[in-house]
Amino acid sequence: MGKVIVLSTGLLIAGLSSGGTIPFTPIGIEHADAASLVRISKTSFQTTANLRLRSGASTKYKSILTIPKGKVVYATEKKGSYYKVSYTYKSQGKNRTKVGWISGSYVKEYNLYTKTSGTYYYTNKTAKLYSSPNTKKKVIASLASANRVYSTQKVINSIGQTWYRVTYKGKSVYIYSGDVSKSSPVTSTKEPSVTTTAETTYLITGDVNFRQAGEGTKVLAVIPKGTTVVLKGKQNDDWYQVTYQGKAGYVSKSYVKAYVKSNDYRFIDLRTKSTVTAKKINDYIAANVEKMNKPSVLLNKGQAFIDAGNKYGVNALYLAAHAIHESGFGTSNISLGKNNLFGYGAYDSAPFVGAYRFANVEACINYVAQKMKADYLNPNGTHFEGAFLGQLTKDSKQKRIDSKSIGMNYWYASDPYWADGIAKHMQKIMAFDQKYYEKAAIQTKVPAIPGIPVGKDTFPAGIQAKAAKDLSSVIKKGSTFTLLEKSNDYMLKVNVKNKVYSLKIAFSTYNKYFSVLNLGRVTDTDSVNVRPEPSTNKKEIAKLTLNTYVHLVLDSKGNIVMDKTKKWYNVQLANDKKGWVSTMYINRELK
Repeated sequence: MGKVIVLSTGLLIAGLSSGGTIPFTPIGIEHADAASLVRISKTSFQTTANLRLRSGASTKYKSILTIPKGKVVYATEKKGSYYKVSYTYKSQGKNRTKVGWISGSYVKEYNLYTKTSGTYYYTNKTAKLYSSPNTKKKVIASLASANRVYSTQKVINSIGQTWYRVTYKGKSVYIYSGDVSKSSPVTSTKEPSVTTTAETTYLITGDVNFRQAGEGTKVLAVIPKGTTVVLKGKQNDDWYQVTYQGKAGYVSKSYVKAYVKSNDYRFIDLRTKSTVTAKKINDYIAANVEKMNKPSVLLNKGQAFIDAGNKYGVNALYLAAHAIHESGFGTSNISLGKNNLFGYGAYDSAPFVGAYRFANVEACINYVAQKMKADYLNPNGTHFEGAFLGQLTKDSKQKRIDSKSIGMNYWYASDPYWADGIAKHMQKIMAFDQKYYEKAAIQTKVPAIPGIPVGKDTFPAGIQAKAAKDLSSVIKKGSTFTLLEKSNDYMLKVNVKNKVYSLKIAFSTYNKYFSVLNLGRVTDTDSVNVRPEPSTNKKEIAKLTLNTYVHLVLDSKGNIVMDKTKKWYNVQLANDKKGWVSTMYINRELK
């Protein structure tokens, strides 16, 4: 009876049919061999102890080698409690890979966590949020399509899926990458229809004679650069018939750029005055901030957009929508930490530290209104391609197609949906009125291009940087110096052997010049607790608020001090006390 319980039916029949006897073997070993082979999705595991890689799925098989604790292996098959894995290691300077079986008792599923530059993503359908980067646990919440989330961490989970860590109601959660995209969805069935008709239109690219019947005929007027005219027909390949100020005439094709104009906010002249009220702007921002459950610097700032629009001759509705789009309704780290609503000065390599710091939100709005009117909306501006949001078209290699791109989106943003995103916010605040904009006067006065705003970032004491090349006669390649300040014009104030110097650095490629060893910044939470030891067992000794710069303690070799689990940073406070902060809420800057 005991033999029947231990042996599989297949083994029992095989033994009897051959006329032989069936040996009795211990349950643990025989059960593993008798288990069926199961193919699984390629899964990464990390060893939790030194572990033998064997030639078969039990301890009776030969040991191929010992895999050290903490190494990553990849499994594709399972048999009982054993996994068939591949293990890659370095031997004599070369990568070598061995395949074999390991016990599942000494491994855990491995997720690769990577900190990234802060990035906004939009849900492209109803997306679910989870407490870990997989679907194994209960759904925490669901976000409808077109919601915007902010992430500073990417996770490749154990089966190769990409997830992003985001914040929801003050907690860190995870969203699957397949449910989001970097670009805002173009349409939404819930919002009012914007587009009505489309017509071929021309942007006048230089002051041009408007003639009665083509070359050599009477000049009816001079059409200024930046004017939009509508095509009526062609005289020949060199002259186009257009309408200007209610009259029909001809212009040379050398001075026009064709585009298809839709009757919506993407193609209004942004130098026209909007009739939007501060209340409409405020109500729209407040309603969305409430849904996001985040702090915002844009609450009750509607009048600031109207004042800036009036001062510089820029459409206030556009200004508000632009700020909303770039700052996530004023909830982005750069807007909260630096009053910077539009991301000015930020580079992909250093988005927070590089960004301009403004004295207040109003100063930022005024700066951008002046900048837009003096450059992007100015026919003589460096970045003028039409005084409207426009459109951006890219080829299969993501390069701009110049002939199919026009307006601010041509120069201002590499995102082809940038103009659409701003137009959507404008439409939601105030429905498009085609008749009004057909008659609205253009405010032609052009202000001077603003200089770089005054502002600086002051770093905690003891922030150490290392030169990647000779930076001066004093700071040589490989030497260290103390980082004191960074101003909006990218001038660094540094300390070398108790003397203060100034350095001008191109922050778009700062890592060619230096790297910082121990600068952190609080992120993904309103405030973080500083603990006396690397655990939550004892009461906090201090709190650090969102976007506060943090001094990470270095050891004698210049390495950041962490606990054994690598989940806590040792930090030094302004009062010289030391404590511990969870790595989950610290972003290393300029590393």
